[in-house]
Amino acid sequence: MFRSLGNTPLNQRIEEKKRGIGRQRYPYVAWLLSTAMLAVMIYELALNAKAMGTPIQLKPSVNPMLGPSASALINAGARFPACMKIISGLPLSTQFACLNNTANPVDSLCSLEDVCGFGGFHGKDPDQWFRFITPIFLHAGIIHFLLNMLAQLTASAEIEKEMGSAGFFIVYFAAGIFGNVFGGNFAWVERPSVGASGAIFGTIAVAWVDLVAHWKYHQHPARKLLFMIIELIIGIAVGYIPYVDNFAHIGGFLVGLLSGIVLYPIISPTRRRKIIVWACRLAALPVIIVLYVVLIRNFYRSNPYDACSWCRYLSCFPTSSNNHCQDIGFFTTTTQTSI
Repeated sequence: MFRSLGNTPLNQRIEEKKRGIGRQRYPYVAWLLSTAMLAVMIYELALNAKAMGTPIQLKPSVNPMLGPSASALINAGARFPACMKIISGLPLSTQFACLNNTANPVDSLCSLEDVCGFGGFHGKDPDQWFRFITPIFLHAGIIHFLLNMLAQLTASAEIEKEMGSAGFFIVYFAAGIFGNVFGGNFAWVERPSVGASGAIFGTIAVAWVDLVAHWKYHQHPARKLLFMIIELIIGIAVGYIPYVDNFAHIGGFLVGLLSGIVLYPIISPTRRRKIIVWACRLAALPVIIVLYVVLIRNFYRSNPYDACSWCRYLSCFPTSSNNHCQDIGFFTTTTQTSI
C-alpha cells in the first residue's frame, strides 16, 4: 500500500510517473478527514436543532447553504476575530445574537463569551487562537459540505496518492491554517468564516508543482496547464461572491504551492536538477515561516487593515450598488464560507 521512493530505481519512477502511479494506492488522510468533517457537520446541525428547534436555520432568514445559524457556527469554532482578540471599537460588553434567536431585529442577546463557547476566555480578554484551525473542519451547511467533500475526495485524494499521506497531511494543514490566518487579517471581522477550501486549494496547488517539475513526463502537459488555469480562475472568481471568503482560497493556494515545493517527491535524473530542486526547497521553507510570523503578528495588532488597506479587494468588488467591501456591523447573521 505504501512504497518507499528511496529504494525505487530512477527509470521505474519515471515510468510510473508517466503511467500516473503514485506513492500509495489509497488516500487514507483524505478519507479520515472527510469522515471527521461529516461527524462535525452532524454536530453542527444537532447544535442548531437544540438551540432553534430545527437543524437548519429557517428564522429570521434561511441559511442558503442549508446549515446552522452564524451564532451556532461561532459557538462550534468558526474563525471569528472577536473570540480571538480585542477588536478596536468593540467593547467586551457588546452583546450578540444568542444561539436560539429567531427574531429580526434580534431580541435574544448573549455575551460574547457565551456565544464563543469553549468554556469562555481564560483571561479577561478573548484568547481563542485555536480558531485558526477549527474552521477547517466546519462547514456553513450541507451544500457547502458536499461541494468541499467532492473536491477533497477527488482532486485532493489524487494528490495524497501521488505524494504520500505524511506530506499531504502537512501541506493540507499548513495551507488550511494559513488561509485562516490570511483571512483573519483582511476579511470582514464581523462575519464568522468556516470551510476546508483553504486546505483543498493548498493541495490543488501541489498539482502545479507536479506539472512544472515533471512537464515532460505528463501526457499533453500544455492542455493540463490550460485546464488548471481555468480551474484556478473559476475558484478565485467564486471567492468574489458575497459572503464567500476568498482569502482562504488565495492564502491556502499560496502556502500549498510553497509547501508543495518543499515536500512533493520530485524526480531528479541529474545532479544539476537535484541542486535546483533543493535550492527551491531551501528558498520556499523560510518564505512560509516568514508569511506565518508576519501575518500572525499583524493579526494581533489593533487594526490589521492598516498593513494593507487594498487587500480587502481580493475578496470583493467595490460598486455603488452594494456594500460588500464595507464593514456592516456586528449583529449580522450572515456567514462567510470558503467553498
